[in-house]
Amino acid sequence: MNVTELLESASLLVPQEVATENDISVRDVWDYLVHDEWETALHLLEELGDTPPLPLAFWEQLAQAAAQLGLQRSTAWCHWRCSEIRNGLIRADLTLRPTTEARRTTPIPGHGVLRPMWDIGNLSPTGGASVSIAGLWVEDMPLLQPGGRATVRLIPLTPAHWAHVRTGRQITMHEDRTVAGTAVVLEVRLPTPSVSTT
Repeated sequence: MNVTELLESASLLVPQEVATENDISVRDVWDYLVHDEWETALHLLEELGDTPPLPLAFWEQLAQAAAQLGLQRSTAWCHWRCSEIRNGLIRADLTLRPTTEARRTTPIPGHGVLRPMWDIGNLSPTGGASVSIAGLWVEDMPLLQPGGRATVRLIPLTPAHWAHVRTGRQITMHEDRTVAGTAVVLEVRLPTPSVSTT
């Protein structure tokens, strides 16, 4: 499918009554599609994707459209949203340790390339702490500086490891044996069995 067909198909998956906080609806998307303003239509559809959460096909079509338009960050974001549907999502308020207290001296990239380890309370067979891996996307920021704080989205590599995690729980981030940051869980969305990778 070409960009127009992909965006039209994705827009058909958005309920007509859905609108963003700024009162943007799927009708606005169609106005932009009529005038071949694909990039704007794509960004509006990304905004509509959270109200309510839309199916995997929606994000797959947006990812293909973004790739055809050469929009790298949008492509990465749409692929990320596909992974959230498959593996689940943990949103958390993360505070990184400052450079004086941690090994990291450079900012964390915000667009989902980092996959740190997390101590979420699991134990190894010998009774020691066992870490679990989750990809990290920083909301509304391209980078998170050492010592900085932001809301992050985590995609568990093994969703079953995270089944006990609940809102309000404190978890710790590790890039090596030392603590790189601490986070408080804000939201947990477990994957549905039909799309889970485990």
